[in-house]
Amino acid sequence: MSQFTVQPLLDTGTVRVRDIVCSGECRHRSEEECSTATHLVFPYRGVFVRHVGRNDVVAEANQLLFFNAAETYQVSHPVEDGDACLDLVVEEGQLRELAPKGQLRTGDRLAFRRQRRRIDPRAQALVALLRHSLSRNVAETLEAETLALTLVRRSLGEHTSHVAGASPGRQKLVDRAKLVLSSDLSRRWTLAEIAADVGVSPIYLTQVFQQVEAMPLYRYHLRLRLARALDLLGRYDNLTTLGMDLGFSSHSHFSSTFRQVYGRTPAEFQRSIGSR
Repeated sequence: MSQFTVQPLLDTGTVRVRDIVCSGECRHRSEEECSTATHLVFPYRGVFVRHVGRNDVVAEANQLLFFNAAETYQVSHPVEDGDACLDLVVEEGQLRELAPKGQLRTGDRLAFRRQRRRIDPRAQALVALLRHSLSRNVAETLEAETLALTLVRRSLGEHTSHVAGASPGRQKLVDRAKLVLSSDLSRRWTLAEIAADVGVSPIYLTQVFQQVEAMPLYRYHLRLRLARALDLLGRYDNLTTLGMDLGFSSHSHFSSTFRQVYGRTPAEFQRSIGSR
């Protein structure tokens, strides 16, 4: 447990929010773990792999993971530097009301059918806004609860989230590509480099990735880099340096791309989390 740093951010009768940072020392599968409640876990930094039986899932900043109550799992960190996640537990009655019935397993116990859903940019921004606001103690309880439930609603929405659909083999191929991308977010990867690492041709990689994630590989990588920017905006005074550290060619390139995805510039988002 020394690998983990857990910071409680909010705890009401409706929702509990924690910021969990893992050092990632466990490179191979950990011992089995099991939670007593269903957790909605939003990775926002780094990457890890969650193992449930024979099913493996790569957890990174484009995904929401479901940790069902009483479901055993293991975790590994094939990429260095660990990970950080925003962890939400919503009161069961409220979560049943928020979750579309098709996403839940049948039975008395609340559990999600799948291990993950891909979230959209607005949900990523809500993760950052909620975390920064609570950690800086600038959000009132009612506001924070509303933000948290809005985040859950959007992340479970059939039109605002996505479930990857493909055979297990193709899903594993895409997950291997995600691990390659996550190993160095600022690197200007080429298709040939990623394809060589996962052992397929560049054309086959682009076709399979598009089929599984309904998004081109380059855009998925861009979303990972911008999610890292959301994480770091509270630490950087110089946004030009932040953009360059994340592999953007200039401040204007970083700012315009960020605005296209999140609807505001990095400076505007930075002000929103600093002055609220």
